[in-house]
Amino acid sequence: MIKSHRIVFRKPNSIKIEEAKLPELSSGQILVKTLVTLISAGTEITALTGRFPPNSAWSRYVRYPFYPGYSNVGIVIDVGDSVRDIREGDRVASLAGHTEYAILNEKDVVKVPEGITDEEAAFHTIASGVMHSVRLANILLGDVVVIIGAGLLGQLATQFSRLSGAYPVIVIDLIRKRLELAKTSGATEIINPIEENVEDKIRDITKGRMADIVFEVTGEPTVIPWAIKLVRPQGRLIILSSPRGPTQLDFHDEVNAPSRIIMGTHFSSQPTYETPYYPWTRRRNIELFFELLTAGIIKTRHLITHIFPWYEAQKAYETLLKNKEEALGVILDFRK
Repeated sequence: MIKSHRIVFRKPNSIKIEEAKLPELSSGQILVKTLVTLISAGTEITALTGRFPPNSAWSRYVRYPFYPGYSNVGIVIDVGDSVRDIREGDRVASLAGHTEYAILNEKDVVKVPEGITDEEAAFHTIASGVMHSVRLANILLGDVVVIIGAGLLGQLATQFSRLSGAYPVIVIDLIRKRLELAKTSGATEIINPIEENVEDKIRDITKGRMADIVFEVTGEPTVIPWAIKLVRPQGRLIILSSPRGPTQLDFHDEVNAPSRIIMGTHFSSQPTYETPYYPWTRRRNIELFFELLTAGIIKTRHLITHIFPWYEAQKAYETLLKNKEEALGVILDFRK
C-alpha cells in the first residue's frame, strides 16, 4: 500500500501536509506520481482564507478539511485491469490535487504530448475553462474585448480572445507587472485605473462604441456594476471569475434599457459528453490546448513566476497572499 503526502487546509488560514494511505487499484484505474501542480490562486486563496459568504455555493464547495488543487501533471507508474489506452511511463493531465500520488480513472486523464514541459502543461485546467468561456462569449472577428483582471485567467482570456479574432483586446489591472505580461499575452491596449479614467480611455479607443464583450476576471462583486458600464448596448458581460459574494445592480438602467447580456461561464459547465450542438468537452479543450502549446500559438512560460518544492507549500501560498506585485503562476514541484 502506497503512502502519499498531500496538502490540506484544516481550517481557514491553516496549511498542513498530511500523509494518507492509498487503496489498491481497481479495474480501469491508474496510479499516478505527481510531477508538478499549478496553484489556482483565485479558488485556492478563497478557500484558504475562508473569505466567502455563508450559505453560498462557495460554502458548499469549501468544507474543511479542504484538499486544494485541480491542475496536476503526473507520470503513470501502475495500471489496473481493463486499462486500454494508458501505459506506465505516460505523462497525464488530471484534476488531482496537490498530492504526491493519485489513483485516477483512465477516462479522467489526458495524455501530455512530448515537447511540452511539465510546467507548461500544468495550466491545462484553467486553460480549458477559459477556452470554454471564450467560446460561450461568441467572439467574432473585430469584436472589441475588454478583460478586467490580468491574473492567470485574464492572461489566458487575452490569448484566446486574440486567437478568436478580437481586436482590440484591452486589459485592465491595478498591477503594472501584470499589465506588462498582458502585452506578451497579446493585449493591444492596457489600462491602469489608478493612472487613467477607464471609461474615457475605452470610449476613445472604440470611437465611442464601447466594448462588444467584457470579461470580468477579478472575483470582486463590487467590480461588476462598474464593468457592465463598459459594455455597449446589446453587448455582453461575461462573468469568468467566481465572484465572492452578492452584487447590487440596477437591472433597468444597466441591463434592461441597453439590452445588455450577462453570462456566467463557470468551468464546471463544460459538458461531459460531445454533442452536435456543443462538442467541446473538457477533454477536447485540453487536447486542443496542448496542440496550441506545441504549435507555439498559446504560451504559458511567461506566466510562471515561482516554483516551490511541494513541501514548501506554506511559503508558496504566503507568496501569493503577500506578494501580489510579483506572484502570478505559482507551481509546486513534486519531482524533488
